[in-house]
Amino acid sequence: MHPCVFIIFSLLFSCLETTTANQLAAVGGGDDDNGAVNRCFEKEKDALLHFKSLLQDPSDCLSMWTAEQDNCCEWSGVTCDSKTGHVTELDLMLCGLVGEISHSLVNLTYLNYLDLSGNSFHGTIPAIIGSLTQLRSLYLGYNNLNGTIPRSIGSLTQLRGLSLSYNSLYGAIPPEFGNLTNLEGLYLSYVGMCRLENLEWLSPLSHLEGLAMDGISLAKTNHWVDVILSLPKLSLLSLDGCELSQVIYPYSSSFLNSSSSSIEVLYLENNSLTSSMYRWLFPLTSNSLIYLDLSGNMLDGIPKYLGNLCSLVSLRFDRNSAVVTFPDFLNNLSGCTSLSLQLLVASNNQFTGSLPDEIQKFTSLTYLFLSTNQLKGTISKKLWELPNLKYLDLSKNSLHGFPSSDYMSNHSHIESIQLSSCKLGPHFPKWIQKLKNLTSLDIANNGISDTIPVEFWGSWPSRLTFLNLSSNNISGKVPDLSSIFYNNSVIDLSSNSFDGLITNVSSTVALLNLSRNKFSGGISFLCEVIHGFLVILDLSHNYLSGQIPNCLWHFKELKVLNLEHNNLSGRLPASVGSMIKLEALDLYKNDFSEEFPLSVKNCTSLKSLNLGANKFSGNLPVWIGESLSGLYVLMLRSNNFSGSIPLQLCQLASLQILDLSVNHFHGTIPSCLSNLTIMVQQGFPQVQNLERGVSVYSYNVDHVMIQWQGVEREFVRSNMVLLRSIDLSSNNLTGEIPYQITNLDELIALNLSKNALYGKIPWNISEMKNLLTLDLSRNKFLGEIPSTMSQMTLLSYLDVSCNNLSGRIPSSTQLQSFDPSRYKGNLGLCGPPLTKKCPLDEESEIQHNIGESEGEGEGVDELHVLDFG
Repeated sequence: MHPCVFIIFSLLFSCLETTTANQLAAVGGGDDDNGAVNRCFEKEKDALLHFKSLLQDPSDCLSMWTAEQDNCCEWSGVTCDSKTGHVTELDLMLCGLVGEISHSLVNLTYLNYLDLSGNSFHGTIPAIIGSLTQLRSLYLGYNNLNGTIPRSIGSLTQLRGLSLSYNSLYGAIPPEFGNLTNLEGLYLSYVGMCRLENLEWLSPLSHLEGLAMDGISLAKTNHWVDVILSLPKLSLLSLDGCELSQVIYPYSSSFLNSSSSSIEVLYLENNSLTSSMYRWLFPLTSNSLIYLDLSGNMLDGIPKYLGNLCSLVSLRFDRNSAVVTFPDFLNNLSGCTSLSLQLLVASNNQFTGSLPDEIQKFTSLTYLFLSTNQLKGTISKKLWELPNLKYLDLSKNSLHGFPSSDYMSNHSHIESIQLSSCKLGPHFPKWIQKLKNLTSLDIANNGISDTIPVEFWGSWPSRLTFLNLSSNNISGKVPDLSSIFYNNSVIDLSSNSFDGLITNVSSTVALLNLSRNKFSGGISFLCEVIHGFLVILDLSHNYLSGQIPNCLWHFKELKVLNLEHNNLSGRLPASVGSMIKLEALDLYKNDFSEEFPLSVKNCTSLKSLNLGANKFSGNLPVWIGESLSGLYVLMLRSNNFSGSIPLQLCQLASLQILDLSVNHFHGTIPSCLSNLTIMVQQGFPQVQNLERGVSVYSYNVDHVMIQWQGVEREFVRSNMVLLRSIDLSSNNLTGEIPYQITNLDELIALNLSKNALYGKIPWNISEMKNLLTLDLSRNKFLGEIPSTMSQMTLLSYLDVSCNNLSGRIPSSTQLQSFDPSRYKGNLGLCGPPLTKKCPLDEESEIQHNIGESEGEGEGVDELHVLDFG
């Protein structure tokens, strides 16, 4: 379900919960302010304490739950009947609890409300829960529960609300749910690997108002439409990803003659539906329908009856794969729907045609999202005259005919406009300045090669929350930005040709991306950003110089600091240590010096640390492995570090990329590197997500430069998911390769080249079955190349040159396919792909030649010669 859809879903869910709570109060389930408050019963207190004893409580949600606290009615999450003292409600939603659900809850016999959703409960749902016959609300969603759904839940005939969504349950949905005739809300979205053979058990649930079964296959549920239409009060139906296209008989003809559905919100996304579905959709739609989601299907348009839904406010039609002509699409909506529709999301389709004059009929339209289509031609001026249009996204189309500045000054109320990749250039679109209500502007990647008019920067004082001008060729100076932006704003001017000094920046900015420009001078402006809103700061790939000012104390929210590819120098200031939420620090390719910065020790949230290509020196501190335990990227290549590799690095269980190359480390390779858990675990690693959203913007900070198969290459998030790499090359390491390192069977790249390592290549190196690249060149290895390496079928890069290896190169498709230069400098190596033959090959060839000579003229059997050869 789309996030925006989920918000609406949650609101409706809350409404149903509120309704349930009111009903409970009406039947005496709630508190009575006029009654005397009693203490809870000892039996019920013991049941709650036993329930707690099985749980981990990292958030201390249950800290009040102790034997010393006599009255459990005063415990957090617990509500008692004010007259009887019995526990009637247990609400522990979003408490962060971990563990199993205790059977002791059965002793809370008066419980009518139980909410354990949004925790990490695992194990099975106790079947004995069916004994809590007073329950009117049971919410167990958003946990890790497994096993089958207990049929005993069907005994809870007083239930009004039931949610098991987002768990790992399996088996059949119990038909006993049909006994829950008082049920008003049933939420089974993504419940797990559950199946449904039919929906007939739903028919008795005449009070049902909300039904969500997202992710459950309905492929075998013939006549499911008939069952849905038999529910007279149903207002919300969510069937996202239910394989509806595979249902052979979705309806019986008797139900298709009229539309009398009570459904107000209908989600049918991600079902691979074609336009044949419109026949059975008709009876599910009526003038009650407010929200309709048809996204993620294969629809090639919409029927005209959808244009006659006079209450329809929101229509989602994004991610449909069939070609649709947009003017025809609008025309079919141009009945009374055109007067009610406020939101139209039709992005990521194959819409063709233009944006026609028919758009003027949609006078209530507030949100119009048409990005990533194939729209061409002129934009109708009628679009800008729509009286309620505030949010417009036409990104990634080929439209033209944007209006003049004079025209726009009288006709637009737009607050947010997204026009990235729309070919607006080469001149800067000055008409945008006339949108006086603007709070969000995205004109990235438009081929603009121009300067920005000075008055542009003063058009929206303290209003803008989002500005993206990135990936153009805009030049000139950037003025004082301290008074333009509103709280938690985003500024992205990256990948342009801005130059000069960076002057004042608004203290309200949350994301500032000025990377890949030509800015110069120092970064003392940071001392003026004082309110601490900044979450992401990217000044990389510029010509900035000087030191980092020691004024970072107030950056308490900063999570990403990227200063790579500049000319910054000196040592890191002590105030770096105050950035306790910092997750990514990238100083690659600058001129920083002195020892490993002690201030980083306090940045305990760090996940990615890149100090490569600087002049840092001295020993690596042992506290890296202790204080920075969450690191998954540690890049220290091309510095002047020395000493031995500290054993404490082996404590970095999440480490996915380790690069200590081109330094002066000596000593042996720590055998404990086999403790790097991520490089041992099979399957997908739990890659740390450094993708941080700010406002409506997502900034991807997962990128790193590593030596890959002899060439420096940038890896970004899309190709980092499986990357696990160790590079210790170009140091002074000695000793043998520890055999334990072969336990890193999920390692993708291993580079130990240009050291003084000796001994034999470990015989069991073939256990590193996922290695794609292995570089052992320029060491002192001796002996044979292990024959087991012929089993390393994924190996695409191997270099063992300049060692003391000997013997035959093992035969395999991979090993013979490498260039002979990868084996050079080993005088004792022989066999393909080298031209040097092995001694046994020469003997065989001599014997073969002798045999041919002796057999001349003597009628030697040809078959015998072929067999010998």
